[in-house]
Amino acid sequence: MVTSDDSIDQAASQGERLTWFLRGMRGLVSAPALILMSAFLGFAGLCREAGITWIEASFLTLTVWALPAQIIILGAVVAGASLPAAAFAVTLSSVRLMPMVVALMPELRGAQSRKGTLLFLSHFVAVTSWVFAMERLRSVPRNCRTSYYAGFAVPLTLLNTVIVAIVFNLMDELPAMATGALAFLTPVYFLCSLYGSARETSGRMALGSGMLALPIGHWLAPGFELLVAGLLGGVVAYLIGRAIDGRRVA
Repeated sequence: MVTSDDSIDQAASQGERLTWFLRGMRGLVSAPALILMSAFLGFAGLCREAGITWIEASFLTLTVWALPAQIIILGAVVAGASLPAAAFAVTLSSVRLMPMVVALMPELRGAQSRKGTLLFLSHFVAVTSWVFAMERLRSVPRNCRTSYYAGFAVPLTLLNTVIVAIVFNLMDELPAMATGALAFLTPVYFLCSLYGSARETSGRMALGSGMLALPIGHWLAPGFELLVAGLLGGVVAYLIGRAIDGRRVA
């Protein structure tokens, strides 16, 4: 059988892309990915408490993917909010991902990258996959970056979808204490993610000061304590962090 040089080059290129796809899958055993999986254990518990089915919970994970937006939808279901109100709230939550997509796509794009491929991969952009990609893509050949990112982001989404389906159906077999612990994993994930992603002293201090301000926020404005605590804690943390950074510079 005679094989042309073009077909040999194409086969080699496909093999290289497959290699980088598998290297991307190695990221599934990294700490950020495992923490995210633990958060989806808690999300499965929240879905069950909200009264939706495991099929709806799995569909929500696969199509919405960003965990904050999924929790907003659950909150809307529990509160009986209208569809336009829920959609608006999810849109506001997801706007934060647009700058991530804008920053990531030029890093992924290669000479032969198709727009359809980039559009497909943009669905899987979330905090965990974005941080993973931005930290590692510079060491990946440009013509293999889409394969590398797909090897991490797509299996991560599918794996968490399966996790939600399995854990949701195992809730009846777990004691109440274990079920509550699973639900608690979701806020723990957000707390760890925010602390780990903070680059300034004030950003890390804002987490602690915000939690300490919750009782004050509840006393001042019951029902709006999260908003009040966030404003108070954020302002205090900014001022203290700025003072600390100023002393370091001096």
